[in-house]
Amino acid sequence: MRVQVRVPASSANLGAGFDCFGLALRLFNEVDIRPASETRLVISGEGERRYPRDTRNLVYRSLSAALARLGRAVPPLAIQQRNAIPTTGGLGSSAAAVVAGVLAANALCGSALDQQGVLDLATELEGHPDNVAPAVVGGFTLAVQDGPRLIVASVPVPPRLRAALFLPDFAMFTPAARKLLPDQVPRADAIFNLSRAALLVASLATGRLDWLGVAMDDRLHQPYRQALFPAMPRFIAAAREAGACGACLSGAGSALLVLFEGDELAILDALVRVAAQSDLGGRALVVDICPHGATVETSD
Repeated sequence: MRVQVRVPASSANLGAGFDCFGLALRLFNEVDIRPASETRLVISGEGERRYPRDTRNLVYRSLSAALARLGRAVPPLAIQQRNAIPTTGGLGSSAAAVVAGVLAANALCGSALDQQGVLDLATELEGHPDNVAPAVVGGFTLAVQDGPRLIVASVPVPPRLRAALFLPDFAMFTPAARKLLPDQVPRADAIFNLSRAALLVASLATGRLDWLGVAMDDRLHQPYRQALFPAMPRFIAAAREAGACGACLSGAGSALLVLFEGDELAILDALVRVAAQSDLGGRALVVDICPHGATVETSD
């Protein structure tokens, strides 16, 4: 059986929703798996020089773990990865690899897992659900871990809301970015984030996109991660001044996510201008929001 999986990028946090909010974006990693006489991996696009082409590969490891959970051994496979998701930008590249592996294994086993089963297993392998949820479900997601139970809720995104990214040339690795966070935060900062996280959900649910600028503000992680990205507040301010609804660090960075309505030219120009003023290399692009999660196609 041939299995083709297409997984969207994802942006976690959206400012105030630290470690629980996620948004699927129209950048995709594709995995094509076919029977073979011996296992081989071919990688093109993002990470082609970085990702291993053997059993250490994250797609392969996730596929293998999922097959083992489903009681199957890993057969020899030809695995081709075509990657468009940047590897170190905070855009869910590792979650995409895990989800691709789990979905491919599930397809090889006749779809033994339903969507909740895929979410549970992929979250177990990835370690956290904030990128897994939008990669599987699509759109805007809220993930809550209640002991062993994972709850994933989805709120429809108003179709007029669009997304853009600024991708700096430097990387911010999640472990280093997380080490900057304090073990305790002031009560006022916790209340600040609680109110804005609730407002973000209300903003999307009611279509009050004018609330997003307040709702995407944060005091739990971005102020601390700014040490790795000093120009971040300037980018966010410039995007807002150019008409964006809101902007934030994407996941642990280094990408910046901008949500906006209407024409993208003013937004992209503002991001490029701040990059030049800050002597930062990088690129600005419109990616838009992906309303659906990963897709799977099978053929004989």
